[in-house]
Amino acid sequence: MLMVSDLHKSYQVGKSTYEVLKGVSLQVRKGEFVAVMGPSGSGKTTLLNCISCYIPADRGTITLGNMELENLEEEALAEVRNRQLGFVFQDFLLLDGLTVWENILLPAIIGGTVNSRTEERADRLCDVFGIGSIRDKYPADISGGEKQRTAVARALINQPMLILADEPTGNLDSKSSRAVIQSFEQAKTSLEATIFMVTHDSFAASFCDRVIILRDGVVWRTLERAGADRTVFQNQLLDAIRDMGKE
Repeated sequence: MLMVSDLHKSYQVGKSTYEVLKGVSLQVRKGEFVAVMGPSGSGKTTLLNCISCYIPADRGTITLGNMELENLEEEALAEVRNRQLGFVFQDFLLLDGLTVWENILLPAIIGGTVNSRTEERADRLCDVFGIGSIRDKYPADISGGEKQRTAVARALINQPMLILADEPTGNLDSKSSRAVIQSFEQAKTSLEATIFMVTHDSFAASFCDRVIILRDGVVWRTLERAGADRTVFQNQLLDAIRDMGKE
């Protein structure tokens, strides 16, 4: 589904060069829920931005399905972002002047693909994520958790190959965080979604099938849940983070 191979990215600040990604390689299989964790400065957000091709990598390959994204022209990339990638952001990025239902349909509106099938899909997504009762409300009138579930539904409206989530629980309390992560679980089980999430939150990551830990721009360790109880897996993640601190 997603293959990242030997990805490098650095930034030039004045006369100094700062290497952020130093040869990151990873893969995400179809139907997986995968998280990336790591301390500030480890390269998590830069990795996500390179995968979405919002910033160019210095070298390395990013393959989505059978497409090598770094070789695509901007027009083709825009099509991939609209049709094959779904995005969930920390700050929701809902449009205040649109209802919940209209916000969910927004990628289809932008792509000019709104029809009875996409409208039926928006209705189904409202049901899957428990937001049918607020579908006609505006973002100012709903809670943070409801906003984020709306954002998850919006990310799925075009049936993308991959959902990219950037700190989706970062602005939420614990109750809303659980509701949002459960929305991702529902997307995986009910809609066969593939999800790649950047997070600093071990609670959110403990719901994933696999967690990739970055440190200083490289993959430091990968942990598989492999059917373990969520609490047990969260403790394994916390142990790994403590080990990284000791090193």
